[in-house]
Amino acid sequence: MSTVTTASSTLTGIDPRGPRVAASLTSVVLALVLLTPSPIAAVLLALQGAVFAGGAARGVQHTPYAVLFRRVVRPRLGPPSDLEDPRPPRFAQAVGLVFAVAGVAGFVAGSLVLAYLATGLALVAALLNATVGLCLGCEMYLILRRATTR
Repeated sequence: MSTVTTASSTLTGIDPRGPRVAASLTSVVLALVLLTPSPIAAVLLALQGAVFAGGAARGVQHTPYAVLFRRVVRPRLGPPSDLEDPRPPRFAQAVGLVFAVAGVAGFVAGSLVLAYLATGLALVAALLNATVGLCLGCEMYLILRRATTR
C-alpha cells in the first residue's frame, strides 16, 4: 500500500472505492430507516450511528463496511489507480454521526419530523457519494482545512 504525504505527517492511503461501497451500504440502511416503523427505524439508525462512530473514531477503513469491502469486493477488482487521504472520509463519518444522533434523538423524543429530516439529509449525502463520488463531508473537511490554514 502506498502512502499519502502531507506537510505534517505520512499517512497510509485508502482505496477510494471503499468509502463509495460503504456509502452504498449506508444508503440502503438509511432508506430502510425511512421505510420502516419508528421503533425499528430508531434501532436501525442507532446501528448506523455506531458504524459512523467507529469510522469517526478509528477511521473509515476500520468500519464493518470496510471489512466487507476488503474481503468481498476488493479481491474482485484490480488495484486502485491511486490512494486517498483517509482524513476527509473520517471527518465525513463524524458528520454522518451528527445526523444519526439527531435522528435517533428525534425518534426518542417523538419528533418524527426531526428523525426523518436528519435521516433524509444523511441519505442524500450517502447517495451522492455512492452514485457520483461526491462526498459532502469530505468537501466540508477540505473547506474547513483551507479556512483554518490561512
